[in-house]
Amino acid sequence: MPLTAYTTSMDYLLQTPAQLAKHLPSLRNARHLTQAPLGMLVGLDQTRIAKIEADPRRVSVGQLFKILSALGVQVLLLSQEPDSAPKAPPAAADW
Repeated sequence: MPLTAYTTSMDYLLQTPAQLAKHLPSLRNARHLTQAPLGMLVGLDQTRIAKIEADPRRVSVGQLFKILSALGVQVLLLSQEPDSAPKAPPAAADW
């Protein structure tokens, strides 16, 4: 994803860890951070940040919130419209 994708405020719907894996490095790069300085901001080392970016399934919720906060990103939980049919969750293989 190009660096310019994160220069303006935008909303992204993420439903799988693979989608998050694509966004984390782009968000970090848009803030002109390498993995080491981001790790210092959140109390993790560079290798842990690299592992999280490569496979977000391996991150705790607490660590993810720290990283997203350091990147200036908020998490917003939205419920589906009450009159819409429930959607099937992503396949287990995506998680």
